[in-house]
Amino acid sequence: MAWIWLIVAGLCEMMGVTFMNWALHRHTWQLWTAMVVAFTGSFGCLELALQTLPMGTAYAIWTGIGAAGGVITGMLFFGESRDWRKLLWVVVILSATVGLKLIA
Repeated sequence: MAWIWLIVAGLCEMMGVTFMNWALHRHTWQLWTAMVVAFTGSFGCLELALQTLPMGTAYAIWTGIGAAGGVITGMLFFGESRDWRKLLWVVVILSATVGLKLIA
C-alpha cells in the first residue's frame, strides 16, 4: 500500500505544479485552491508512504515522479520544447526511479 501512496503523492505533486503554472497566468482563486489541495495531498500521501518505506528511497521516487511529470506536462500543456534530449533525461529519471524501487 505504501507504494500506491507514494505514486499518488508524486502525481499530486505533478498536478500541484501544473495548477501553479496555470494560476500564475490566469489568476483565478479556483486554480490557487486546486494547487493548495494538490500539494497538501502530495505531502499527506508522502507522509503515509514514509510510515513504511525508507526515507531516501521514498523521497527520490516522489521527486522523480514530480520532476518527470512536470517536464511531460510542460510539453503537453504549456508548449515547452519536445527536444529528444529532454525526453532522454526524463527516461533516465524514470529508469532511476524504477531501479530504486527494485532494490528497496
